[in-house]
Amino acid sequence: MQVLRRLPPNRHPDLLVGTEHFDDAGVFRLDDHTALVQTLDFFPPLVDDPFVFGQIAAANALSDVYAMGGTPLTAMNIVGFPDRDLSMDILVDILRGGHERVTAAGAVIVGGHSVRDSEIKYGLSITGRIDPRRILTNSAAKIGDRLVLTKPIGSGVLTTAAKKGLIQPEDLIEAIEVMIHLNRGGRDAMVEVGVHAVTDITGFGLVGHAFEIADGSGVSLRIDAASVPLLPRTLELARQGVVTRANQSTRGHVGNRLHVGDVEPALVDVLCDAQTSGGLLICVPEDRTGDLIASLAKHGTPCRSVIGEVTESDRYAISLT
Repeated sequence: MQVLRRLPPNRHPDLLVGTEHFDDAGVFRLDDHTALVQTLDFFPPLVDDPFVFGQIAAANALSDVYAMGGTPLTAMNIVGFPDRDLSMDILVDILRGGHERVTAAGAVIVGGHSVRDSEIKYGLSITGRIDPRRILTNSAAKIGDRLVLTKPIGSGVLTTAAKKGLIQPEDLIEAIEVMIHLNRGGRDAMVEVGVHAVTDITGFGLVGHAFEIADGSGVSLRIDAASVPLLPRTLELARQGVVTRANQSTRGHVGNRLHVGDVEPALVDVLCDAQTSGGLLICVPEDRTGDLIASLAKHGTPCRSVIGEVTESDRYAISLT
């Protein structure tokens, strides 16, 4: 974000969504009925199993297209790999995992690029399709909207704990299931019901991505911290100080526009903590909230929790109560 603000803006009559509000993906219009949705993401492994890592990375990249209301079409692999130190079988398994999730999304991998690196990195560049008249962004929230979250929070804490040997492999099973789950069902429900704004919860955590909605929409968001669903053991580990470095980055970015009230500090840490392949945070009109919850249930999202509301803009962009 700090770098993007210092670069010249990209202006083009068919660039419908660029970097102005830090949306999940860019959108470029081809004609009155079709636009491309484009995004990319990659990162080092956060689990030991290479196949599962590939699945998580692919689900994470695909999520940006779903968050815009789009349909993924094609994918390209992005690879950094220490081929002199590790077996190429590991890379094969990573790519197999990515292929499995891309195929599950109904998209196709058309190629990619690899470089020799000192550590493994993997992700994908995704191109999708959307009707330019039906784009969902993070900057159209309306006062009175309810906030609905489609996946529980805690992947950052749990994967960090696993790397430090603080939890057993079985403690990570539910987090892995959540991370590889595609946000397609959330996309389908949003399109079916009609919502105002949405973002997916990834590296800036729930608070950081909620802040982007508030800032882009000119509103404030009130989040009921106790209503936010957490993965098992997340709060217990956070109380021991197990969080990612992104926690402090998020706090620094939001600064004094975050109000935490009397919320437990460890819970605030969790809500600021980075997520990988997190759920969708949806701003839905109050009178459509029940319909959205029902549709999310029908489409099988991991959760469908009402966690707050959109309020008039004030000194705090985000208030945790």
